[in-house]
Amino acid sequence: MSDREYPSRPFVGIGVVVIKDDHVLLCRRGKPPGVGSWTLPGGAQDLGETCEAAARRELAEETGLTVGDLHFCAHVDTIRRDDNGRIRFHYTILDFAARWVEGEPIAGSDVSEVQWASMDALEPYDLWREAHRIIAIARGLID
Repeated sequence: MSDREYPSRPFVGIGVVVIKDDHVLLCRRGKPPGVGSWTLPGGAQDLGETCEAAARRELAEETGLTVGDLHFCAHVDTIRRDDNGRIRFHYTILDFAARWVEGEPIAGSDVSEVQWASMDALEPYDLWREAHRIIAIARGLID
């Protein structure tokens, strides 16, 4: 069990939608919650770290990429309960959008794989519905 399971308060999570032409960068999770599932790069904000610094750090740790300007997209509240109804995970996720500048992503830290996915063919990735919403918002901000 991680230190974020069964919390006494919500944790702030940060996500980054990186857009390259008509593709979005996705990561396959290597740790709970959601091991093996595809998602946007991101993770938890550290104490004393700004949201933008956390977004840049998480993106670099998980994909090796750096990006230019970050644009705030939206927030997502995710609360996952166990079979007994107790809150197992609680995150408030702040998502940012950025345009890819250069470099190729390489899986690192909390992810097992990274991939550019066509924004018009995301079905095989079985993304969480909120990820689809955030990608659509980011696409509008970046295009």
